[in-house]
Amino acid sequence: MLGRSSFTFPRNGGFRPENIGQNALAMIGNLCFSFFVIGVLVFTIIAATYEPEDPLFHPSTKITTFLTSESNATFKSDIAVLKTGEDFVASNQTAFETFINITDVESANLTDVGVSDTASETAPCRVNDPIDCRDPDVFHLMMRSAIEKFKDIHFYRFGKPVPGSFVNSCHMAWRFRPKEGKAAAFYKDYRSFLLDRSESCTISVVRIGEYHSGGNARKRKGKKKGKNEEKDKDVFEKVPAKVDANPIALPEVGETVNDALPEVESEGSFSSGKYLIYSGGGDRCKSMQQYLWSFMCMLGEAQYLNRTLVMDLSLCLSKIYSSSGQDEEGKDFRFYFDFEHLMDSASVLDQAQFWLDWNKWQQKDSLTLHPVEDFRTTPMKLSTVKDTLIMRKFGSVEPDNYWYRVCEGEAESVIQRPWHMIWKSRRLLDVASAIASRMNWDFDSVHVERGEKASNKELWPNVDRDTSPEALLASLPDKIEDGRNLYIATNEPDTSFFDPLKDKYSTHFLDEYKDLWDQNSDWYEEMSKLNKGNPVEFDGYMRVSVDTEVFLRGKVQIETFNDLTKDCKDGINTCTAAS
Repeated sequence: MLGRSSFTFPRNGGFRPENIGQNALAMIGNLCFSFFVIGVLVFTIIAATYEPEDPLFHPSTKITTFLTSESNATFKSDIAVLKTGEDFVASNQTAFETFINITDVESANLTDVGVSDTASETAPCRVNDPIDCRDPDVFHLMMRSAIEKFKDIHFYRFGKPVPGSFVNSCHMAWRFRPKEGKAAAFYKDYRSFLLDRSESCTISVVRIGEYHSGGNARKRKGKKKGKNEEKDKDVFEKVPAKVDANPIALPEVGETVNDALPEVESEGSFSSGKYLIYSGGGDRCKSMQQYLWSFMCMLGEAQYLNRTLVMDLSLCLSKIYSSSGQDEEGKDFRFYFDFEHLMDSASVLDQAQFWLDWNKWQQKDSLTLHPVEDFRTTPMKLSTVKDTLIMRKFGSVEPDNYWYRVCEGEAESVIQRPWHMIWKSRRLLDVASAIASRMNWDFDSVHVERGEKASNKELWPNVDRDTSPEALLASLPDKIEDGRNLYIATNEPDTSFFDPLKDKYSTHFLDEYKDLWDQNSDWYEEMSKLNKGNPVEFDGYMRVSVDTEVFLRGKVQIETFNDLTKDCKDGINTCTAAS
């Protein structure tokens, strides 16, 4: 017979029946804390070792590989247009002004208007009397006509009309943005209006001219204006004031560009300044991507050191963009980028002008030079330098002589590349706007990337088939309605390849608009003046830049990769969520 167990719970132990719940909670808490510590450790390791796929967000060693690597593709990333400051502003963030509706414009009294006061006092109106473009009712009539005709744009400002080329014509400018599209900018157009006075003396608008046909309404810039000075005071009075306390700066495409080289005002202002210059280096004649990446490092260092950047405006165009297939010297920074905006945003000087002033005043004012011959000398070490000029010298050994090496390593977290200071050339953007205007800003766009990607089946097994006219006719109807204006941005040299699409769409290509950059164009005239009277070729980088900008202005935008084919943009097995 079993006796009563002698086992009893110890009096001083924690394992009492009434303590079981507390012990369980303590154990669970300890486990949770352990999992939390392990989770933090794992997250820290991942964060420290993770390298995203986008090359522009890679560590500097990845950037070096990205910029110096070669590809078998004809339409490779080197040919693409690198994003500049205005591309990082979402289009829906830029409308900080209230646009003008037709209901905001007073209805004009269209009888007995458009006649000068002197004429109206001496005789009743006559049908053939000149139109008075400054009459407020004529102004209102022209505004209403423009708003009614151009339904796919938002109007923000109207300049007051001025006399046109004939007695019955007026010219008027306006500031606008397209209602749809990804491009972030404000545009300026100025058009000729042909007006008619009927036998009952009623004024009507007979016709509105083409894009930029109203040259008399174009404001010509003289002396460079201050950063905050109003550019166009002659505007429609009823437009509300800006409501954004910190409005986003955007290009004003269509305005006269004033990118004359800055001049030093006096000996005193020059000699009291502090300057930074980069000398030599292997970035010359490389892709525009590498040039900009290096240039932004140089500009970022100048900003960090609070020095004026002395820059060489003379560029070498890489052979990947030239029609000759050779590197071409003698190009100008202002051909491709908005130098006026750069001057408004940063302190910069042209290298040629700088050396003239330096040689003139260096000995007299005891100006000193601090040379730096190793890119590993960080900007932080130069922050205490008092000399007038810091000159970074770069040798001949690549890639150690690339400018962007200055911003690697320790400097990578200190020097910020000021991308907002670099915009694309407004002259090129104006060509893109003219193309969009000819389609009344009412078009869809598709980017068809072929070239060697269509023939290299090893890296892109499906591109050729997926971008064929037959495949496009099968895939586009789900995205683009029949009968639409369709702009095709492509590197396919023979555009007749896309002729089968004409049965469904009104197709348009870049070369249809050659008159916008030929010898009779405004672009050609302005570029020749900029180039000391010598003609400027509309080169490969300009072509791709304009082609891309027109594509971005389409209401519906279809890309080759992700939209038309499942192939990866950079070849097989390179797809990422963002590509």
